[in-house]
Amino acid sequence: MKDKAQLIEDLKEIVKPYIQNQEAFDNINEDTDFINDLKINSANLVDVVLDIEDKYDIEIDNDSMEVMLNVKASLEVIQSKISA
Repeated sequence: MKDKAQLIEDLKEIVKPYIQNQEAFDNINEDTDFINDLKINSANLVDVVLDIEDKYDIEIDNDSMEVMLNVKASLEVIQSKISA
């Protein structure tokens, strides 16, 4: 099981191409919101989820996708899917 710090680093690499706010990205933490803080648009949020699926070889359903709006929620979904 990957630890949280490693997952956050992975997540940073995944969201990096889509961010519009570099300062928020530089200070990314569990409370960072993808839309409000990083200014990722909703279409790109789908790309982020697809990239996460590819990275970890997991499948993320629509219900899970809808809660993945910030780093913490995304980590929880990823961890639950990896360990499923």
